[in-house]
Amino acid sequence: MAGTDYKSTLRLPKTDFPMKANLAKREPETLKKWDEANLYSRLMQSRKDAPTWVLHDGPPYANGRVHLGTALNKILKDFVVRSRSMLGYRSPFVPGWDCGGMPIEHKVSRELGSRARTIPKQELRKLCRAEAQKWVELQRQDFRRLGCIGDWPHPYLTMAPEYDAAEIAVLRALVAGGYVYRGLRPVHWCFDCRTALAEAEVEYREHRSPSIYVAFQVNANIGDGGALAKSDADREELRSAHRAGKLFAVIWTTTPWTLPANLGISLNETFDYIALNCGDRYFIVATQLADSVERDCALKVDRRIALARDALKRLDGKDIFRHPFVNRDVKLMYGEHVTADAGTGLVHTAPGHGHEDFTTGQRYGLAPLTPVDASGVFTNEAGQWAGRNVFDSNADIVAHLKSIGALIHSQDLTHSYPHCWRCRKPVIFRATEQWFLNIDHAGLREKIIAEIDKVQWVPAWSRDRIRNMTEVRPDWCLSRQKAWGVPIPAVRCEKCGHVALDDATMARAEGIFGREGSDAWFTRPVSDFIAPGYKCAKCGANEIAKEEDVLDVWFDSGSSQAAVLGRRKELTWPADAYLEAVEQARGWFGSSLVCAVAEHGKAPFRTVISHGLTLDEKGRKMSKSLGNTEDAADAVNRLGADVIRLVYASLDYSADMNLGDTIFNAVSEAYRKIRNTCRFILGNLSDFDPARDEVRYADMLDFDRFMLARIEKLKAACRSAYERFDFQAAYHLVQNFAVVDVSSLYIDVARDRLYCSGEKSRERRSAQTALYWTLDTMLRILAPLIPYTAEEVYAHVPGAKEASVHLLTFAEPRAEWDDSALLSRWDRLLKIRGEALKLLEAMRQAGTIGAPLEATLAVPVDTPLLAQSTVDKHGPLEELFIVSDVASIGDDDAAKLRETAAGRADFNLDGTYVRIVPELSLVLTGRRAPGIKCQRCWCYFDDGGDPELCPRCRAVVRGG
Repeated sequence: MAGTDYKSTLRLPKTDFPMKANLAKREPETLKKWDEANLYSRLMQSRKDAPTWVLHDGPPYANGRVHLGTALNKILKDFVVRSRSMLGYRSPFVPGWDCGGMPIEHKVSRELGSRARTIPKQELRKLCRAEAQKWVELQRQDFRRLGCIGDWPHPYLTMAPEYDAAEIAVLRALVAGGYVYRGLRPVHWCFDCRTALAEAEVEYREHRSPSIYVAFQVNANIGDGGALAKSDADREELRSAHRAGKLFAVIWTTTPWTLPANLGISLNETFDYIALNCGDRYFIVATQLADSVERDCALKVDRRIALARDALKRLDGKDIFRHPFVNRDVKLMYGEHVTADAGTGLVHTAPGHGHEDFTTGQRYGLAPLTPVDASGVFTNEAGQWAGRNVFDSNADIVAHLKSIGALIHSQDLTHSYPHCWRCRKPVIFRATEQWFLNIDHAGLREKIIAEIDKVQWVPAWSRDRIRNMTEVRPDWCLSRQKAWGVPIPAVRCEKCGHVALDDATMARAEGIFGREGSDAWFTRPVSDFIAPGYKCAKCGANEIAKEEDVLDVWFDSGSSQAAVLGRRKELTWPADAYLEAVEQARGWFGSSLVCAVAEHGKAPFRTVISHGLTLDEKGRKMSKSLGNTEDAADAVNRLGADVIRLVYASLDYSADMNLGDTIFNAVSEAYRKIRNTCRFILGNLSDFDPARDEVRYADMLDFDRFMLARIEKLKAACRSAYERFDFQAAYHLVQNFAVVDVSSLYIDVARDRLYCSGEKSRERRSAQTALYWTLDTMLRILAPLIPYTAEEVYAHVPGAKEASVHLLTFAEPRAEWDDSALLSRWDRLLKIRGEALKLLEAMRQAGTIGAPLEATLAVPVDTPLLAQSTVDKHGPLEELFIVSDVASIGDDDAAKLRETAAGRADFNLDGTYVRIVPELSLVLTGRRAPGIKCQRCWCYFDDGGDPELCPRCRAVVRGG
């Protein structure tokens, strides 16, 4: 038989599954097949009797292409939806878009330029609607291309008529509950966008401001200035200083432009105060801040005079300070917001320009003074500064303070300052008349906190973030002075100016909005909305006009729990989960909680999952202005959606993610290994039909049963990971299993049996059975993470199957596979294998062998499965160690070798290589295999029966 081509007798892998992924081409083809098969509807139908589990989609803004950060959010949601479906739930997903508010209007207005100020509101709204719809369509394409499953033909849009109506219904409920009021309060105000902002619409960025210390003279209203001294010995000195007009309260501020609105100075009643004598002037500051004031202002202090707490307290509420440049006296007040973190311990208080200032002023009966208009320009109330932009006036106000001797010190300070989230410009606090939600009405704050404590937060620390924010959040400013959004159906009396939010008017608006959309508010006359005979509740007049403020965009999205969860029959209220970036604690999570708890007394979700942000490799936030990000569509065309998805699965989503070529390349390589592992398995199943060829568990080879036991552990671990939303753990478990358990171990060990054993032999069919169940389990685990590739592989899996891998569930537990004794046995064998490979490598480096099959090994007599290997030259241990023969070492021989070793771990004894591993009580020996090399399987044999083929190969070839 010399010269025979034995390769043709081997059962080598054969598959049409391509090695090269070419995801940019194949993924769209798979997506098209899913569409043609109406996969989402089929999935819902297949789960129609299963328990429902709902993830509610937090709506992204419809104002640009999907970037890597938005992709992270939607892919994580897809992990949840798909894994819940694989866990056996009916998991409907209704995607949504936030179409209203500043993001859209800002973009349209920027394109309109100066026309944006004069264009009719209805025309501007029409342009905004078209702009939003355009991006809805483009983002829908992007999300679908990322492999995200859902009811994409039927999303929810916050600009849809039915949504407008549902939102007004929520507003009606809150008004009826007494939560909504109209008031004059300071709010974040963007004078570029000319609208109020909620806290969630504010970003904090570095900003350079003047940092100034200003002296307010203590006036004659205190009576005897000497009475302020704690010590009798200091009273005359203070009395003289006060009479001479040389006693001052010192404030510190970084907003000089707010000084024209100053109405008082706030102290902390728990602080002690002193007067710093500097030459002929005396400066009052908090005792614990005196050193820092002296240092920062470079003061030359001659002495310090302690002031009496009770003497200061007796002046509470009195106008004892003289404004440095406005002709008025201002109050001494006390407030808990006064801290010793910075400044002087005396806080400049302008109730029209700060939340704490406003609440302090309210306690003292001060109406907020706001001498600033909507464009950020001082009004006539600001006196000499009228007509000037507030920020542009800072330098001149500082200069004026210096010229009148009121400026103690000035320097520039770079600090965190609120900016508008849309135009990125610094904002101001400005008291304006707005609609607010009273967060403390009817114990709402406490109810929300109680609901927060009932919810599962993932990660757990995210609970504290939203809880802490809720504890201190101010009342919610609901109204916006913009054109695009859901209008607040309030009406104004044209005679007395009274503004009312009447239930009958809101009810009519709700009905009309549901039929026509909220544009109707701007096109229909007021008579269509108010009840017949409506009169002003304040003055009785019937000259009524519509107000045109719109609701805060966070009220839009916060109402989704009612408009979507509460109205779509396939969903449930509350949702099982919300998932958004951690910053949504002050955004959608918070607004949804307020709306739901105020109306229903209950949180709209059972679980909240928070994720971090996407950063570049240098840790910088990704932005187009920095040029360190790319659209998701471009990344997908470059890498493939499944690779992008694996990147996100590989990282801890609860923290910020550093993205770039390093992680992209590493995950691309990991994807390649997973794909190649699947391809190898498919190649070895080319002639396998599970219905015909599967070997019963009891008849499988021991190593194959061990593989099934490992699969059982993998199934349980991955199921647990998915149940707790730990996608990183699920990915690393299955990736490690594919690379280590399957490729490095099982394939390496079983390859000879798969290629060389008889086509229909028990040995080969047993290995194929193990591979079949290995692939089946892996595909089900991988399906939520890499849906395109899982589908592509599944199409090549032999046997009868579902139309799609995504119609399956995770593999159910198989009790007989969970064999602890088997796992214990193979744990011992794999440790021996590790040492055997080291021994074989030593033989190779010494030149004794070129490959492991050129060796024979001897192992201790108590080695598991040794009996089978001594009677079968292709037994389990020969297969495990990939050698030509395995024999035993008796206890006496092992003892002699230990004695000969004299403490050595490895040595060569006349061509016998010895390795001793005391911690395993293990002695191994190896020699070059005798006999001749089989020309088919390359193992060595010496039975004399054939010059080219070993006994096994002779039987296979003759039988073939």
